[in-house]
Amino acid sequence: IQSEAELSELSEALRRAGVIVDALLGTGLSSPVSGLYRAVIDAINAVKGCCVVAVDVPSGVDATSGAVLGAAVHSHMTCTFGLPKRGLVNGQGATCAGKIIVIDIGIPPEFVEALDVREYFLTREDLVGALPSRSPHAHKGTFGHVLVIAGSPGMTGAAALAGQAALRTGAGLVTVAVPETLNAILETKLTEVMTLPLPDAGRGFFCMDAVRFLTKNLDGKNAVIIGPGLSRHEETQAAIRAFLADCTVPMVIDADGLNAVACDLTCLARLRSPAIVTPHPGEMARLMRCATAEVQRDRIGCSRKFATDYGVLVVLKGALTVIAAPDGSIFVNPTGNPGMATGGMGDALTGMIGGLIAQSIEPVRAAQLATFVHGSIGDLLARERAPLGILASDIIERIPAALWRCSQR
Repeated sequence: IQSEAELSELSEALRRAGVIVDALLGTGLSSPVSGLYRAVIDAINAVKGCCVVAVDVPSGVDATSGAVLGAAVHSHMTCTFGLPKRGLVNGQGATCAGKIIVIDIGIPPEFVEALDVREYFLTREDLVGALPSRSPHAHKGTFGHVLVIAGSPGMTGAAALAGQAALRTGAGLVTVAVPETLNAILETKLTEVMTLPLPDAGRGFFCMDAVRFLTKNLDGKNAVIIGPGLSRHEETQAAIRAFLADCTVPMVIDADGLNAVACDLTCLARLRSPAIVTPHPGEMARLMRCATAEVQRDRIGCSRKFATDYGVLVVLKGALTVIAAPDGSIFVNPTGNPGMATGGMGDALTGMIGGLIAQSIEPVRAAQLATFVHGSIGDLLARERAPLGILASDIIERIPAALWRCSQR
């Protein structure tokens, strides 16, 4: 195509195509697309029902930042060479790339190692051996005890899902601590998971009296989950911050736990144990004091900044979940699909992370394994059923088999 006069002929050819291969522009693009190139990109995007495959990066996407420079091809699949490009998993580039396939072109491993790469695209091969082997002489105490602090009126399901997910992930014991007014509900919902009624003055909310009670019950616990469904009640938020300062067990802070932290970020400086925070983009925006759109424009950059500034492990949920370690390392999870956008899905993931930490798996490894397996179960269900209406309970039921498959050679 050498002139706009030929565009009508191109448009007709595109409409007849079964597959469109986008190899217009590559990784060196640094200025907004305009003129004939933009017209061709618009023509490709106008075609319906045709598979679009991008070569290396979708034309118009900045390979480093993921920004769309003027206009970009929206591909169904991107075949990228050598190593994944940062722009394929960050910002608008993640929306344009579709499924990412990395093609080996023979780059020597020692050359890659010399680059000191600190951003990784997770694969199943990375997680082989992540789950410890189990001795035939093991017992329930061998695999750790998870304490889940969760639930408020109307949100008891969050507590139940987190507890069940932790148990299905292989933790030996799980106790769900809930306001005593709600304890009968959890006793009915849960069988294998134990409950711990917390003093609540008959109000059904997590309060300061519960903090003092809980700190006396941390002995023997190997991981703590705090936040799912706890509410944004004023006293509850203060009680969460007080507990965070007292807790000496590795913690996963989620949901209303994050809302409490966002109100006073200095509480992170007072932590006495390792912590993982698991925000969705809206919660991350509150933590970062910025707009959600700003988080989504640079998910990697925001996650890394928060992790390094506050010394916590960040799991930024959403399409291509980003895991950021306190040392600045980044891991991007490719699994998961829009059918998983249902209530309780985050509670299940939080429970999985906590369950793995209780088994003495390092927090960053636990986050990698949990996010990859969580999403891969969702992908399997999408193929078997449909990419919609996937429930958190559907995911939890399949955790043991998926976790085992993922971690075995």
